[in-house]
Order: sequence, then structure tokens, then C-alpha cells
Amino acid sequence: MNADFEECLRRKKVWEFSRGKSLAEKELKTAEKDLSDGREGIEREKYKWSTVQAYYSMFHSARALLYAKNYREKSHHCLIVALRSLYVDKKLLPNSLIESLQNGKSLRERADYYDDWSKEGAESLLAAAEKFLNISKTLIAAKP
Repeated sequence: MNADFEECLRRKKVWEFSRGKSLAEKELKTAEKDLSDGREGIEREKYKWSTVQAYYSMFHSARALLYAKNYREKSHHCLIVALRSLYVDKKLLPNSLIESLQNGKSLRERADYYDDWSKEGAESLLAAAEKFLNISKTLIAAKP
């Protein structure tokens, strides 16, 4: 376990959650819905909304992975830290997906807080969200 993950556990930003595995599928369904909503936003030229929905699709895919390991988070940052420790460090998840999640968080914050978004950013984030969701489904089905 890496030091950052230990710190998140110590600060109670991530904790053991015995019901996690039973909620992983629900999180994947939420991720699918957010991805679908994000795609609809692109069709309707609602790029800010698509950016936000794409990020939340990734967030719910990530949360599903955390739940599959019987953990829960109270921090987007510690969710990322936990995924690195539980999946990336064990070579179950490529680091590029975590980088996409971090980029998505940044794009979502810029869209939400600074009214700064683009069609290209939304489309790129939707592609990353789809990849994240597909890999998350595969990992959860394999019960790592």
C-alpha cells in the first residue's frame, strides 16, 4: 500500500466499506447513464454539459472499482489515490486511465467554475470515459 493511500485512510477520506461489492454494478449503471447523457449533449451542442457528464461517468466507473475492493471514498483526490494503489500499482489498470480521470476532473472544474469548455475537450473526455467504463466492467466481472 502506498503512502498516499495510507494517508487517505488515516484521514478517513477512504475507508473500508463492507457493502461495496454489492453496489459496484449500480455505479457502473450510473456511469453508463452519464456517458449516454454526455453523448446526447454532444448531439445537441451542449459541450459544457457533455464535459461534466463525461467526467461523472469516469467518476462512477472509478467508484465502482473502489466498491469492488470494498472501499468507499469521500474525496475525488483520494479516489484517484486509491485506484493507483489498488489497481495501477498491481498492473490491473493502466496509469493512462488515471491520467484521463485527472484530466477529466480538471476539465469538469473548468467547465463548472470558469465557464471554460470546448467541443474537442468534451469529445475527447467522452472517448476516455467510454474506455474507462469498458475496462471497469471487465475488471469487475473478473473480480480482481
